[in-house]
Amino acid sequence: MNPQPIAAASDADLRLSVAAMHRAAQRARELAAQTGTAIVVSRHGVLETICPPTAVSAHAPAVQEPPAPYADGKP
Repeated sequence: MNPQPIAAASDADLRLSVAAMHRAAQRARELAAQTGTAIVVSRHGVLETICPPTAVSAHAPAVQEPPAPYADGKP
């Protein structure tokens, strides 16, 4: 294993991979909050479930649609 920090790598893709992983993690948190889905992470070899916040964000509009009608037209 190379003891050099990733920031000192000669390959630009490798140097920028840490920032890309941070962006991907942030996007996963945003998507989890929008869909109410928990995120599973591994910390020190232990799986942890992170539940999204229950409060609805002011930036995420809630969509209210009427229920779909039954095929026979009865509720």
